[in-house]
Amino acid sequence: MAKEKVLRLRKEVTESWQEVLEQYLWFKQAEGLREATVRGHRDVVRLFHTRYPEAWENPKKAVLAFMAEDIKASTYNIRLSYLKAFFDWCVAEGIHTDNPMTRLKKRKAEGRVVNLTLDDLKALIELPDTKTFAGLRDYAVILLTLDTGIRPKEAFSLLVDDFNFRSSEVYVRSEVAKTKVSRSLPFSPVTAKVVRELIQTRHPGWNSSVPVFCSTEGTTLNRHTWGDRLEMYCKRLGINIRPYDLRHAFALQFLRNGGHALALQRTLGHTDLSMTKRYVALTQQDIKEQHALASPLNVLLPQRNRVRNVKQGP
Repeated sequence: MAKEKVLRLRKEVTESWQEVLEQYLWFKQAEGLREATVRGHRDVVRLFHTRYPEAWENPKKAVLAFMAEDIKASTYNIRLSYLKAFFDWCVAEGIHTDNPMTRLKKRKAEGRVVNLTLDDLKALIELPDTKTFAGLRDYAVILLTLDTGIRPKEAFSLLVDDFNFRSSEVYVRSEVAKTKVSRSLPFSPVTAKVVRELIQTRHPGWNSSVPVFCSTEGTTLNRHTWGDRLEMYCKRLGINIRPYDLRHAFALQFLRNGGHALALQRTLGHTDLSMTKRYVALTQQDIKEQHALASPLNVLLPQRNRVRNVKQGP
């Protein structure tokens, strides 16, 4: 007896896409996603339905138009990830019969290589006025980031008790780590000295819940405020350095100085090595230098590898 074909029927939905989106965001919050990630889901789904009002009843055509827009590969991949997750949830809830994003694949995006020179970094380090609390804090954040590669948001969530100066380690708690996985980061004596000094200058009225790298009023910093501070310094340097660029610089210098890629992965808090590769992409000059050192011809033809003068014919 032939099996009967099972048809999936779209249940009668009376809610608007705005109401469904609200329920979806509650679901994402219940999953424990970070606030910034939930906002990302909200913004992409809202942009999609606002730009294509017909999408709620006929999503497939709208999806293709939305994803075919002239956008960067990174933007395309963000849209793909967030919209696919939204439609997966809608299918599970019986709101849609299938996911129109299923056959779309991620685009390969070129990793952004931040090629800050050592001179650039040295010049930046010298700019903060360490005689003020804000300047000393900025100096400490720069040193800690270049020393450990910590994310800005993770750094601004650190408490005094997260620093272990006896073992020279800082503990990134799971609740503040981007990946929700805790990790310990070793830091250098010079970083320890500056962070100790910053802690000693804290207002006596601040309790243990006030982050180490806070504002002069004891409030939590964010990446936008920190970006403004870096921009202020960059105007004096004549270069552009964004908060995450210091993390990039740490990763590149870590490798250039002999650090292992797997150790870097764990330090950066990446879930797999593929993510780490985006931070450790070598510049063309690095490749040339490595080739000059490692070419097999250095061993096969050690004498002939030298440039010789060739006599010209008559």
